[in-house]
Amino acid sequence: MSPLHISKVAVGCRTFEALRKRQEARLSDGVVPITTRFRPTRADELIGGSIYWIVKHRLAARQTILGFADGEDRRTIIRLDPKLVPVRARPKRAHQGWRYMTADEAPGDFDGDDEGLAAMPPDLAVKLASLALI
Repeated sequence: MSPLHISKVAVGCRTFEALRKRQEARLSDGVVPITTRFRPTRADELIGGSIYWIVKHRLAARQTILGFADGEDRRTIIRLDPKLVPVRARPKRAHQGWRYMTADEAPGDFDGDDEGLAAMPPDLAVKLASLALI
């Protein structure tokens, strides 16, 4: 069975680069921790899946969910892999909290393909993906 995924708005991040810098600043002991008020009810199914970040109303990037931990004040820490993977941008409305996604609903990674996209300069690829052009 494929792991489950979630989507979440990257609040305050207007670009992929801003999200990348934020996640680099959060990096601690090889993990990017993010804090949320409530543990997802399907947390066990999310381990090994990804959190898909919404930037400017588009799914723009993902990070693998490594696990969950208890934080202060009954909050939950979602432990993320530090690698931020650009995905083939897809429109997605902003929402509060997170939304579950199956593997079929998740966009593919932007890793180039037979069309020669892998040879494209990374900055250009990220800009075009953020506009949902590739």
